[in-house]
Amino acid sequence: MPAPADPASCSGDATLGTVPDRATLLSSVSLLKGFADETRLRILCLLGNGEVCVHDLVEALELSQSGVSHQLRILRDARLVTYRKQGRHVFYRLADDHVRRMLADALNHGREAVD
Repeated sequence: MPAPADPASCSGDATLGTVPDRATLLSSVSLLKGFADETRLRILCLLGNGEVCVHDLVEALELSQSGVSHQLRILRDARLVTYRKQGRHVFYRLADDHVRRMLADALNHGREAVD
C-alpha cells in the first residue's frame, strides 16, 4: 500500500477561495436551479427581448398554461423573472441585467461545448 501523499505537495501556489455564508449559498443554488431545466431556459430566452404575455409563452412553447405557469413560478422563486398584471393578462420579463448577462454567458458557454 503506498504511503499517504504529503499534504504540502498538493497545495501548489494556489490559495483556496472562501465559502460564502449558508444563506447566500442556498439563494445561489435556487437561482442556478432556474437555469437547470430546458423549458425554463427556453422561457428565459423568450423573455430576452422584453416583456411577454403568458398566453404568448404558452403558444411559443407549445405547452399547457398550467405547465408554463409552474415553470414561471420556479423562475419567480429564483428571482430570475418579474411580472406585471394588466387586466386579465400577465406579462413576464427578465428580472434585471444580471439575469440577462448570466443567460448570455450560459448560452455562450454551452455553444463552446458543441463547437
